[in-house]
Amino acid sequence: MTAVLALATSILWGAADFGGGLLTRRMQALTVVVVSQVIAAVVLGTIVVASGAWHAASPRLWCAVAAGVVGPAAMLCFYRALALGPMGVISPVASLGSVLVPLGVGFALGERPGLVQIAGMTVAVIGVVLAGGPQRGGNSVTGQALVLTLVAAFGFGAVMAFISAASTTVTGLFLALFVQRLCNVVVGGAALYVTVRRGTPALPEGGTSVIRAALPALAFVGIADVAANGTYALATQSGPVTIAAVLASLYPVVTAVAAMGVLKERLRAVQTAGASLALAGSALLAASG
Repeated sequence: MTAVLALATSILWGAADFGGGLLTRRMQALTVVVVSQVIAAVVLGTIVVASGAWHAASPRLWCAVAAGVVGPAAMLCFYRALALGPMGVISPVASLGSVLVPLGVGFALGERPGLVQIAGMTVAVIGVVLAGGPQRGGNSVTGQALVLTLVAAFGFGAVMAFISAASTTVTGLFLALFVQRLCNVVVGGAALYVTVRRGTPALPEGGTSVIRAALPALAFVGIADVAANGTYALATQSGPVTIAAVLASLYPVVTAVAAMGVLKERLRAVQTAGASLALAGSALLAASG
């Protein structure tokens, strides 16, 4: 069950990243983040009220608050790094944080994977890095871009660790995800306000009509992201964090495959090899788990 839930996480995150990437071609990235998270917060708020999940409130909710603050900050660092350095280097390095931080938490909690699991994790991690299409030569990575990338990587991993610790029950998970989304909206909204004050318009060319037309896609991005956080938390509760973290980190492969199928983008040989290795590593982990 851990493997199934973690793989579902990677599919949902990959789909959300792909949808978000398409939307940012038409509107500001912060606008996409804020609107999609507002929709997700409304949906989760309805579920919390209907299910009475607020009764599950506990000190663990501070982990959800931390995830809600760290997540948007990490994403902003990631976007800034992409603007400063080559995407083929920035993206795979940032995605490693989604593996290394939860793995560190798992080891700290005493988890010790077997030889087959270690082999599967190694192959999958290498595959994820290669699937990002690491560049050889070309533009170098500046010190600022590298620092921003490492901060983003740590932030992405920290969000996964915080979410897995935010609740121990399904109703508590709904409440934790709701609190996380509220914090996402506050932090993202504050960042959007600052950019508007600096002269960057919040609305795309065409105004609110473009936002209204994109609402179904924005809702999909927000809800898919929420669902991914939920399935990841359930995966870590049903089995080892070390396995869940690696399988959930396959989302860059999902995004690349979606771009190939929908946008007809062609994968380079190194990306194809990486995707194959990632799938092989996930198969090893699923078989051993």
